[in-house]
Amino acid sequence: MTQIEFHFNAPERLQYVCRLLRKAHARNLRVGVVGSDVALRQLDTALWVFSEFDFLPHSTFADTQDVQTASPIRLHADPAQCVGLDVLVNLGDDVPQGFEKFERLIEIVATDDHGRMTARQRWRHYTAQRYDLLQHDLSKIAPP
Repeated sequence: MTQIEFHFNAPERLQYVCRLLRKAHARNLRVGVVGSDVALRQLDTALWVFSEFDFLPHSTFADTQDVQTASPIRLHADPAQCVGLDVLVNLGDDVPQGFEKFERLIEIVATDDHGRMTARQRWRHYTAQRYDLLQHDLSKIAPP
């Protein structure tokens, strides 16, 4: 059964996702990130400027299939294009289709009202499906 985690109260959501992806990449995990086209373009940009010392190899839906297949981090609006990876990170408002095909799903929840409302809807969906949910309150963690 997929392990589902909610990381909520992310004040700088994209920076948090970049740090999360750096950590996953260091552990040799293959990660898919899903969300809206706008969110994924913003994350793509953030990954290029995130750190002058770390390069996080990633691909987007605009890259060739060969590049996407070789990439340990895939940014794609369609979760089906990320199947076979270890972790799925959701930046979208909806439950990602096919999330149960992943070992782990991480929901990133910002501090805004819209983000919290849609996260509550996803939370209810997962609990209705009898998933045990882990929660990480990022407001209680000191920034790196």
